[in-house]
Amino acid sequence: MIVVTAPTSRIGQDLLPRLLAESAPVRVILRDAVRLPEHLRDQVEIVEGSHGDAATIDRALEGATHLFWLCPADDRAASVDEAYVGFTRPAAAAIKAHGVARVVSVTALGRGTPHAGLAGYVTGSLAMDDLLAATGAHLRALALPSFMDNLLWQVPVMRDKGMFFTPIPGDLALPACSVTDIARTAARFLLDDTWTGQQEMPVLGPENISFNQMADVISEVVGRRITCTTISFEAYEQMFLSRGFSPAMAAGMTDMARAKAKGLDLGVPRTAGTASPTSFETWCRTVLKPTFDTWEKGAS
Repeated sequence: MIVVTAPTSRIGQDLLPRLLAESAPVRVILRDAVRLPEHLRDQVEIVEGSHGDAATIDRALEGATHLFWLCPADDRAASVDEAYVGFTRPAAAAIKAHGVARVVSVTALGRGTPHAGLAGYVTGSLAMDDLLAATGAHLRALALPSFMDNLLWQVPVMRDKGMFFTPIPGDLALPACSVTDIARTAARFLLDDTWTGQQEMPVLGPENISFNQMADVISEVVGRRITCTTISFEAYEQMFLSRGFSPAMAAGMTDMARAKAKGLDLGVPRTAGTASPTSFETWCRTVLKPTFDTWEKGAS
């Protein structure tokens, strides 16, 4: 039995059909079953509740062999540690109690770099991995750079102002990965009961790319000039506060961006084993442009 947390997240929505296509037995945890597409509900077991709740995760992991763990960091948490380690602690206890053999987690790049301890959300994510590793389960921690898909929330700004923004220098080339490649990698491990041990599995995309280069690609794909605008870290933090983030979580987002600007994501070399296939241009054509076009139609 494969247990999938956050099945309605962007990763979960891509992962779940991959598992079901292989006729894998799947149990999902989500707060409200109606959020799962109707055509999937009769193909999976559903446990309603938060996977950060001890009773819910204990019930969900009974008889489980594999667990896909995605921690939905609470943007109103009192601390980053509470959002990651505190949320995961009940799952760690349930993994041990039920003898879950294999865990695939969503985590971040940065372990072993000089910036890992001051990287906000990344620091919390790495501490979460340590907690999962301490259960003794076999573990593959999908160590990820920034998601290409994170740009989707800036589509309205691209449409209305012809720009997107970041506090990271526009000319710094960094790895970026697509949600599709994350889900593909997760499915590979969740459908396999032969791997053992504990290790990180970076998913780095096929190339390093700067935000200025991203802007050029976006412009070509959508047929409009889109530029990258660099904002201050102070303005970036204030943006999250204005969106209702707690001070600790707004600072955590900002500290993560500062660490990335210093090279947090550049500590792992790209090899045949760490590269993933989806280029930024391919992602723009298959994911960003359809979203952009939908916004354009909605505005007309």
